[in-house]
Amino acid sequence: MPNNLASFAIHADDVERAARFYEAVFSWVFEPWGPPGFYLIHTGGTDAPGVMGLLQKRQEPRTGTGLNGFECTFSVDDVDAIAEAVEAHGGRVTLPKSPIPTVGELIRFLDTEGNEVGAMRYETPPR
Repeated sequence: MPNNLASFAIHADDVERAARFYEAVFSWVFEPWGPPGFYLIHTGGTDAPGVMGLLQKRQEPRTGTGLNGFECTFSVDDVDAIAEAVEAHGGRVTLPKSPIPTVGELIRFLDTEGNEVGAMRYETPPR
């Protein structure tokens, strides 16, 4: 189904500490993937895989500005159409279409309230 929540990302100052915390609290499994300090989060098992999660180093220090929460990405059929709709309805694309090899194409945008949102056309749709 298009336009469903497909993934979330946790930004952390100390990714290893954050991984230990979420392993203990939710029993999530963390798998190193891509650059150092970047993990896939498995929130479920093979029967009920849950939502794909990501854990990564915070991009900028927490100063009261910038992202301070979970970053969500929605699975879409066409990132170009979504980018066009965002701009047409008062939002702003902050990351133009960016290919991620073996994963898909990603855009990020600000909604009319300044919330950052992701939209991804996945090569293989998430379960």
